[in-house]
Amino acid sequence: MENQKKKIVIIDDEDMLCRLIKLNLESTGRFEVSAATDPRDGIKLVRSVKPDLLLLDLMMPYMEGSEVAEKLLETPDTAKIPIVFLTALADKNQSTSEDGGVAGRTFIAKPVTTGELIRRIDSILAGPPPEYNP
Repeated sequence: MENQKKKIVIIDDEDMLCRLIKLNLESTGRFEVSAATDPRDGIKLVRSVKPDLLLLDLMMPYMEGSEVAEKLLETPDTAKIPIVFLTALADKNQSTSEDGGVAGRTFIAKPVTTGELIRRIDSILAGPPPEYNP
């Protein structure tokens, strides 16, 4: 059924941010959210949950977000999971560009409002628009 909750995993070393995003997304009744504050645990979590989308911090201790993404891309059952990078490094203008992308990846600048986060998640989970073939 289409009413099934979408599974989201957050990997961010800021525990309070993880809790806040989890609370806000789950309060909509549309998402089931799991979180990890250690990127190494996050990789295991993604492999077990197999989420519909991953929210991934770029700058973390032990392992950068880009390294986490590379490891997940190496495994066929996690390679196709959409990844949205959360970062304080990108400014609002970069992350609110037409596609929110930098180098082919989607970025959301911190801090982000719940409304903006849900809008971006919905857009990504809806998939690319159908190709126009005249």
